[in-house]
Amino acid sequence: MFSSHDGLCTIGDLAEHAGVSVKTVRFYSDRGLLPESSRSAGGHRRYGPDAVRRLGLIRSLRGLGLSVAEVRRVLDEQDEGGAGDALEDAVAGRLRVLGLELRALRWREAALQLVRDCPPDERSARLRLVGAVAAPPDTAALVRFWRAWLPVRMPARSVRAFLDRAVVQPPDDPRPAQVLAFARLFAFVTRSCDGSEGPCQPSAHGAAGARESAVLYAGLATAYDLAGGALRRGDAPRPGEALDGFVDAYAGTYGSRDTPGFRRRLAGQLAADPRIDRYWELTAEVLGSRGGRPEPTPGAAHDWLLEALDAYLGDHVRGAEAAAATTRSR
Repeated sequence: MFSSHDGLCTIGDLAEHAGVSVKTVRFYSDRGLLPESSRSAGGHRRYGPDAVRRLGLIRSLRGLGLSVAEVRRVLDEQDEGGAGDALEDAVAGRLRVLGLELRALRWREAALQLVRDCPPDERSARLRLVGAVAAPPDTAALVRFWRAWLPVRMPARSVRAFLDRAVVQPPDDPRPAQVLAFARLFAFVTRSCDGSEGPCQPSAHGAAGARESAVLYAGLATAYDLAGGALRRGDAPRPGEALDGFVDAYAGTYGSRDTPGFRRRLAGQLAADPRIDRYWELTAEVLGSRGGRPEPTPGAAHDWLLEALDAYLGDHVRGAEAAAATTRSR
């Protein structure tokens, strides 16, 4: 390839053959990626014919975004006749990084569209709202919110199972409306909860030990699944298996039996407990829907079950009144 008597070339010749600058060749040589074959009598670097191929490989790897350290590992493995694991690992790692960068860019694009398209008098407030959320966003604040809400002694396994259902994952390719909903959700979960608007936890949590809280949330998860199926079908709230499981979860927590009297007390307690409907409303907006019914959230399932409980109590009262009227007429 080279016309010199010994088959070697200078750094300038190598740079010209490879189509790069002398500075580039020197950079990779100084970092040990491109070893020189020898030095001339005057101390100038000399490279062998395989240097062009090696330099081309280095440039290809760098062009894919691999770091100098990653390129060195790939070249070292190649020199040792390895199976190519270093290249596979480096490419996989780079793909993960690019995925995060693309998610961040898509999120920023939707956020910028959101700011651009809002009324001018709302732009400053909206900028502060969406600017408080990292890009790409994470769910750490949502997890902290739920850990403060859930019973203190709740088993870790039960907590993880609930968090998997309750913590919404931001979409990878969001629409502006989804960015706005997640930003509002972030603001909601990071607000202070000082008791000025009532307690920060349902009263059921105060009496729940580790076993009771595990029973409660396992039962609620089953009831929410059943209610979610009813919501997908468009069924009106009504007594049935979902409501029975819902009530039984609370009865197990309190060591009570599922009786009409317990159901009346439970309905009153749940009506007085703090509500986080806004969390679930925003969760549904983050999830979004391009048509058809939105996927039910645990909050939507909870509301369906409360309405089913009210329907049961109404039927029970009417039944009791009808029985009393029949007795009086005898």
